[in-house]
Amino acid sequence: MDDQPRTPWQALARGRYLRSAWPWRSAGYLAGSALTGIPVLLAVVLLAGAGAALGLVLVGLPLLALLCLVGVPTGAVERRRLRLIDRTPARTPHRTPAEPGLLAWARLRYREQATWRELGYAVLHGLLLWWIDLAAVAALLGLPLLLLTTPLQLALAPDGEVKVIKLWLVTSYPAAFAFAAAGAVLLPALLHPLGAFAGARAALTRALLAPRERELQGRLAEVTRSRARLVDAFEAERRRIERDLHDGAQQRLVALTMTLGLARLDAPPGPLADRLATAHDEAGKVLAELRELIHGIHPQVLSDYGLTGALADVAERSAVPVDADLSADLPRLPESVEAAAYFGVCEALANVGRHSGAARAALTARHTGDALLIDVTDDGRGGADPAAGSGLTGLADRIAVLDGTLTITSPPGGPTVLSLEIPCPVTSPPATCP
Repeated sequence: MDDQPRTPWQALARGRYLRSAWPWRSAGYLAGSALTGIPVLLAVVLLAGAGAALGLVLVGLPLLALLCLVGVPTGAVERRRLRLIDRTPARTPHRTPAEPGLLAWARLRYREQATWRELGYAVLHGLLLWWIDLAAVAALLGLPLLLLTTPLQLALAPDGEVKVIKLWLVTSYPAAFAFAAAGAVLLPALLHPLGAFAGARAALTRALLAPRERELQGRLAEVTRSRARLVDAFEAERRRIERDLHDGAQQRLVALTMTLGLARLDAPPGPLADRLATAHDEAGKVLAELRELIHGIHPQVLSDYGLTGALADVAERSAVPVDADLSADLPRLPESVEAAAYFGVCEALANVGRHSGAARAALTARHTGDALLIDVTDDGRGGADPAAGSGLTGLADRIAVLDGTLTITSPPGGPTVLSLEIPCPVTSPPATCP
């Protein structure tokens, strides 16, 4: 279990705050608030002012409509910036439009409560929050740093005297070093309230931009573990069926085919020999179909050579020529991940051969250390629609069970790019992916 603090509050409670990077992460989070606060303030003021001024002639109405969406990019940036101070990911509360296009996106955004919460946060952040954040950094971090640099300030002063924080006049180095010592004592003392304030500020951001996430976190974690158990059980059952067919029915068919072949050789020419030849040929076809069925349940090449070898085999057998760029150091991954990736590529290349009209395709696969990334690209006509019954919907569901994502970019005229991303960190020993 991970015992590392996930917020400055946890670090403060565990007594390891000053020995960690949390004080400087807290200071960076608060100081960086101005980088988003100032642009948001300008956007809100300009759009609101121009929209109100031009509203009577209807020109300002689009500006006011655009003002309502200011919170959407602000919320996205703030959720990403929240990672600096809170290691629990803040997921977007927005839904994905069912239809492509800007109009469908805007229509959905205006109907979502999250859009209006983000607008409220953007106004609050631009008008007030970033000022408070900078004031907290200046008071809790700037004061001890000014005291610490008193000897340097005295050395650089042209008249040999310096007024510390506009209150005390210092003309000698013993007094300057005394102020520096006071700053050294004051700095660690003030870093604690700095972290507490940063934690409160992050909690406010999460409450407005990722509501109810902490309430659902435990339930979602259990659902994720349950899905992982189901996937593992499903893959184990697939392997059992594949093993039973391989060691049982296939071996019996091989023996039957050999027996029919020997009987065919021993039989004299005539009707009996012809019937034995027909039976021998049919048994061979059944054996070939059974082997294809076993291969479809769990390909042996995936077990023997791993995902790299299996994907290379798929690329060689594709109806459309495939340029394969497969990472040579692709690690062995859990069976459920390798199987999902393998069958995903099979489905993608099958669709390329059946529907795209492509002359060539490209396949890339790599592991970033945290996730398996696979891209299948073709130069076909484009316009791929997952809802058209091409098997992509089922593939997306299979990837989603592993907490992965399937993304399809297929404008009319092409090219079509199908991307698979399956979270799967690799450690030693290999980790079990979600």
